[in-house]
Amino acid sequence: MSLPLLVQPTLPAHVIRVMIVDDAVVVRGLVSRWVSEEADLHVVGTCGNGREAVENLTRLDPEVVILDVEMPVLDGLNALPLLLAKKPNLVVVMASTVTRRNAEVSLRALSMGAADYVPKPESNREISTSQNFRRELIDKVRHLGRRRRLQRIARGGLADQARAPLALRPFSKMPPRALFIGSSTGGPQALQAVARGLAPALPQLPVLIAQHMPPTFTTIMAEHLERETARPAREGVDGEPLAAGTIYVAPGGRHMRVEQRGSAQVIALDDSPPVHFCRPAVDPLFASAAATFGAGALALILTGMGSDGTAGAAAIAQAGGSIIAQDEATSVIWGMPGTAAQAGLCSAVLPLEEIGPRVVRLVDGERS
Repeated sequence: MSLPLLVQPTLPAHVIRVMIVDDAVVVRGLVSRWVSEEADLHVVGTCGNGREAVENLTRLDPEVVILDVEMPVLDGLNALPLLLAKKPNLVVVMASTVTRRNAEVSLRALSMGAADYVPKPESNREISTSQNFRRELIDKVRHLGRRRRLQRIARGGLADQARAPLALRPFSKMPPRALFIGSSTGGPQALQAVARGLAPALPQLPVLIAQHMPPTFTTIMAEHLERETARPAREGVDGEPLAAGTIYVAPGGRHMRVEQRGSAQVIALDDSPPVHFCRPAVDPLFASAAATFGAGALALILTGMGSDGTAGAAAIAQAGGSIIAQDEATSVIWGMPGTAAQAGLCSAVLPLEEIGPRVVRLVDGERS
């Protein structure tokens, strides 16, 4: 049984309070060290199972909880609603090894209120040596913690939310021939919402998605999208011709592009180096959309950290296509959509629930 820290120091206002919940002593110690080495993060306690986390939540008062999926006594999925019931504004980041069951659980946790997930390497040795796992975990804790804090400040009326108006481009005069979507942190939830709104347009064009996800997760996400839309949805296959009415998800661990081969547009997969630390990444997909579909490419940039998608969006805009970005208020993280919007590449910046209906109208002939 782990022993949560008993004495809580007074912390500077900018420091994010983190609790680590994992039944593996080695993992708790390692992640605690990583978090403690960051000047803007502080570990307020560690727990060995979900019950300990729930019992100590009020006393430790974390802003972010890193929650393991598989634990004795009370696992992560069952602890999640209890934690959120005690502290509704808590940021919970699920952590699990990449098995089909854990991927299903992690995606289910997102629908129950978890902010995001981080896939863990299979063994403690791999965890200790994985720079990618460390970077992704720390980045998500930091960005999600900051975002939730800013949301609380805004709700209290203490933040100046004024921004310079965004410069928007006109929409392409050509009807969309294919829809391309890029997303990252918060993306699975956003994709489900957009897919529902897209339903009337789906039979008329192919949809290609690059979501920052590992293998297995992308397989399951495609299955979820198929159930949500009642349209075929699957991971893209190298050389597969695009078909209207089908949703193609970039497989975890591979970049997905589109190419013109003879009279057909086909999917091309490759194992070239990660872009923005990600594979699949959005930029390769969007750049290929510009080259293959030109002014007939319509792209959506949804919630996510970083700037992946902006260079690809610039290529689409230069080719005469159109880009819609998710707005800041409805994004879990307004990194990817915000960067593209502030670069003046978008024809619209919309709340999540308005994106699908706008795409439907564009497919039906609207050009403004």
